[in-house]
Amino acid sequence: MIGAIAGGSRGWGQLLIGLVELGVLAFAGYRATQLVINDTILDPARDVVFRWRDRRPTSQARDWAVTLISCPYCMGWWLSGAILAVYLLVAGRWGDTSPLIHGIEWFAVAGAAVLLNRADTAMGQG
Repeated sequence: MIGAIAGGSRGWGQLLIGLVELGVLAFAGYRATQLVINDTILDPARDVVFRWRDRRPTSQARDWAVTLISCPYCMGWWLSGAILAVYLLVAGRWGDTSPLIHGIEWFAVAGAAVLLNRADTAMGQG
């Protein structure tokens, strides 16, 4: 059953990204998240979104946008997914595996990136 769900009779090790790939993608997801929510280079872009929300503070869509660019968990989830998707497409591995496996990989990359963010926060850096 699991073999059918996972996309064939190959073992799990051949289906999932490796630990080195997971680590590199997690660091990339962590760094991209820090860039979007914390780094001063993007302060002007974030300020535009905050001012846009302030013009209509009761707008749920505007609140959602501010939450997205302010929350390392929210932004990290989407950036990790985008980074994973680009990696899988460029590496030619997108079609080799079922979407379920790619979803599990997305959770793994985002989870590892969040652990890096939490460690950064615990050390007083983030």
